[in-house]
Amino acid sequence: MKKSTIILLSVIGLIAVLVLWGMSGYNKLVTLQEGVNSQWSNVESQYQRRSDLIPNLVATVKGYATHESSTLEGVVAARAKATQVTIDPAKLTPEKLQEYQAAQGQVSSALGKLLMITENYPDLKANQNFLELQAQLEGTENRISVERNRFNEVAQGYNTTIRRFPTVILSGMFGFDKKPYFEAEKGTEKAPAVKF
Repeated sequence: MKKSTIILLSVIGLIAVLVLWGMSGYNKLVTLQEGVNSQWSNVESQYQRRSDLIPNLVATVKGYATHESSTLEGVVAARAKATQVTIDPAKLTPEKLQEYQAAQGQVSSALGKLLMITENYPDLKANQNFLELQAQLEGTENRISVERNRFNEVAQGYNTTIRRFPTVILSGMFGFDKKPYFEAEKGTEKAPAVKF
C-alpha cells in the first residue's frame, strides 16, 4: 500500500472514532439532562400535591376557627402565589429556583401558622377529617424533602459530567448548562432557641 493511502485511512479512522465518541457523549448528556428534567417534575408534583391538600385543610379549619380569618387568608394567598411560580426545567437558573423556593417557603410558613392555631381548638384537633388531612400534609412534606434531595443528586451527577474532560468540550459546544441545587432556606442554619 502506498504511504498516502495509509495516512488517509488513519485520518478516516481517527475521524470515525471522534464522531462515535461525540455521538456517545452527546447522547449521555441528553440522557442526564432529561433525568434532571424528570426529577424536577417529581419535585413539582409533590408541591402540587401539597397545594391540592390546602383547600381541604383550610375548609376544615374554617368550620371551627371562624375568627382566625387572617391566618386562613394568608394560607390561601401563599398557595395562590406559589402556584403562579413555575419553572421550565430546561431554563432552570439559580435565581428562578430561589424564587420558586421562596414562594414554597411562604406556603410552608403559612401552613405552620395554620397548624399552630389548631392548638386553640380541641374539637378540631379531634376531628377525623382534620387528622387525616394533617397526616397527608405531613407525608407530603416528607415526599417533598425526598424529591428535593433526589433532584440535588441527579443535578450533581449531571453537573459533574458536563464539567469533566473531555465531555466539557461537548457540553460547551451544545449548550449543556449547569443546573442549580435546592439549598436550605435562609436562617435555617441557626437552631431555634427553646425557652420554657
